[in-house]
Amino acid sequence: MVDESSGIVQRLWNYCNVLRDDGVSYGDYVEQLTYLLFLKMADEQTKPPFNKPSIVPKGFDWQSLLEKDGDALESHYRRILETLGKEKGMLGVIFRKAQNKIQDPAKLKRLTELINDETWIGLDIDVKGTIYEGLLEKNAEDIKSGAGQYFTPRPLIKAMIEVMRPEPGMTIHDPACGTGGFLLAAHDYISKSYPLDKDQKKFLKFSTLGGKDIVDNVARLCVMNLYLHGIGGEESPIEIGDSLISDPGSRYDMVLTNPPFGKKSSITLVNSEGKADRESIVYERQDFWATTSNKQLNFLQHVKTLLKINGRAAIVVPDNVLFEGGAGETVRRKLLAECDVHTLLRLPTGVFYAQGVKANVLFFDRKPASEKPWTTKLWIYDLRTNQHFTLKENPLRFEHLQDFIKCYNSENRHNRKETERFTAKTYDELMQRDKVSLDIIFLEDESLEDSDKLPPPEIIASEIAEDLESALEQFSSIHESLSNR
Repeated sequence: MVDESSGIVQRLWNYCNVLRDDGVSYGDYVEQLTYLLFLKMADEQTKPPFNKPSIVPKGFDWQSLLEKDGDALESHYRRILETLGKEKGMLGVIFRKAQNKIQDPAKLKRLTELINDETWIGLDIDVKGTIYEGLLEKNAEDIKSGAGQYFTPRPLIKAMIEVMRPEPGMTIHDPACGTGGFLLAAHDYISKSYPLDKDQKKFLKFSTLGGKDIVDNVARLCVMNLYLHGIGGEESPIEIGDSLISDPGSRYDMVLTNPPFGKKSSITLVNSEGKADRESIVYERQDFWATTSNKQLNFLQHVKTLLKINGRAAIVVPDNVLFEGGAGETVRRKLLAECDVHTLLRLPTGVFYAQGVKANVLFFDRKPASEKPWTTKLWIYDLRTNQHFTLKENPLRFEHLQDFIKCYNSENRHNRKETERFTAKTYDELMQRDKVSLDIIFLEDESLEDSDKLPPPEIIASEIAEDLESALEQFSSIHESLSNR
C-alpha cells in the first residue's frame, strides 16, 4: 500500500512538472487536483458497494467531464467550477471562487485521465491523506507561491499535540487553520491513543474538529485534507472568514493555532485617483482587553475568548507579543491574571517558511473569575539559544523536541524540574519585569563569543530587517499619538 501511494504521488508530481512549463504553480496545481479529486471520489461513492446518491448535481459531475474533449472540455470544466461554487456545505467551500488555471485542454484531459485511472475511495484513508499532505508540503516548499505561511512544521505540531493530549469527546478549534495541520494531528492522536466506541468515533468524525481561515484557497485545501482523512460529512467543518471580526459565541475545550505572521491586519483601499493604499484594521471588541491593530495580540485575545472555562490553548506567537509595550503590556498583564499561563517554548529560527521569524509557543488554560491571579509560575523552555536549523540542510525533526516533551511533563505538569534549557519565573518576578516582558533569556549565547558559530548571513539580514520594521512601527505609533494630541 505504501509503494502504491508513493507511485501515485510520483505520477501526480511528474505531471505537475509538465504543467509548470505553462506557468501553473504548485499551489495552482494542488488546487486543480482538489477540484478533480473531489469530483472523482464523489462519483465513486455513487457506485457499488456504496451506491450513495450523488452530492454533485447531475450534468456537473465527473462523468460529464469525461465525456468532453478539447475546447468543450475546458469550457465545461469552467462551468462546473462556477456552478458548484454556489452550492451549500462542503461543495460550496471547496469550489468557492474556483477558477480553471489549466488553459490547455489537452493537458486538462491528461490530468483527468491520470485521476480516473485510480480508484481513490479504494485507497486506505491514511494513504489518501498521506498523498495529499505530501502535495501540500511540496506546495509550502515552493517559496514563490507564498503558501509556506499557511504551513506549520509538522514535527512542531506533533510535539504540541503530544503535550496537549487531546481526548475523546473534546471540541477542538483552530481560528487560523491553514491547511489543517493541527486538526489532523489532533484527530490522529485521539484515534490512535484511545480505544474509541461507536459514539466516540462518530463524535470525532463529525463534531470534534472545526476551524476558520480568511483565505479561500487555503480553506478549500483544508476541507479537502480533512475529507481525505475521513473527517466531516457533507457539512464543512471549516468556515471562510476573518476570525477576528467578532466573538463567534462558540466555546471550545482546546484551541491549537499558528496565526499568520505579520504584525498588522490591513485592507487595501483604492482612492478616487485610483491609487491603492493599505489601511490598518483595528478591531473594537468588548471581549478584548486592549484595542490594537497588532494582529498577533488580537489573535491571542481571540483565543482566550474561544476557550471554555478550564479550556486549554497552545498558540504560536512571534517575539513582539512577549515584549511590546502599550497594548502588549495590557494583554500580558490580563492574560497572566485571568489565565494560568504555565509554559513558553522559545522556538529556534529557520524552522518556518517565513525566513528569520522568531517565534514561541505559549501554553495557557482559561480560568473562572478570581481576585487572585491564576498564573503562579511560567516555565520557559529555550530551544533557540545555540541552536541553528534550516529548512533543507538541517530541518527541525520530532526528536529535537523530545527533551521539551519530557520537561513539559504532561502526566503532572505541577511536578517539573529545572534543567539547563528549562527554567521557571514566578508571577511576582514576571510583574517586576519592564513592561511585564515574557521575552526571557537565561542561556549564554555561544555565537556572541565565537564568530564561527554565527547564523547564516540571510538569517542575520532577516533579523536586522525585522528589528528595523519593529522599530519603525513603534516610531509610527509614537508619531500617531503625538499627532492626536
